[in-house]
Amino acid sequence: MQRLKWYPELYAGEGAGVRQKKIIRKLNQNAGMLDIYLITLAANPANLLEIISSAYLQQKAVRRNLPLIVGIAKGYDEAVQVTVSIIEEVYKATGAFDVRGYLAEKVKPGQKPNQKRNRQV
Repeated sequence: MQRLKWYPELYAGEGAGVRQKKIIRKLNQNAGMLDIYLITLAANPANLLEIISSAYLQQKAVRRNLPLIVGIAKGYDEAVQVTVSIIEEVYKATGAFDVRGYLAEKVKPGQKPNQKRNRQV
């Protein structure tokens, strides 16, 4: 089973934030989770972020090729809110839309996900 790649300072919506550890554990174990959405870096470098239903993780090809997961949300509307807040944070901090560069600068090399440092949006 392919291990998912999580951003160390994961963004989470209100609905997903309270059950964040459980959601991450279940997704890593390939358990199905209804109404959970993942915010990932876009596979196409011309785009910023993508919102993907966790149901797609049941497909081996999707799971194997999934980019870095930077956020989780319960429901599509919450996923859109988390995505907007990430992009707004990047723009306010840098004056540009270089999401990849901004997120890379925020973490130290080799930093592991830390549940206490994760950000609830």
